[in-house]
Amino acid sequence: MPDEILTLPEVADLLKVAEKTVYTMAQRAEIPAFKVRGQWRFTRVDIDRWIEAQKAAAKSSGVTE
Repeated sequence: MPDEILTLPEVADLLKVAEKTVYTMAQRAEIPAFKVRGQWRFTRVDIDRWIEAQKAAAKSSGVTE
């Protein structure tokens, strides 16, 4: 579904990081997010684009893992 909305725990699971990490990243605008009545939400397409951008940035800076 292209307009899929993800919750913070779903994004944390997708990225394999702690929920607190995603929360902090959202607060600092380090990951694309928006709030609905005080709760963070993420669109799947934005997260997929963000992941690709992170991979490209790592590749261009010579980081390989």
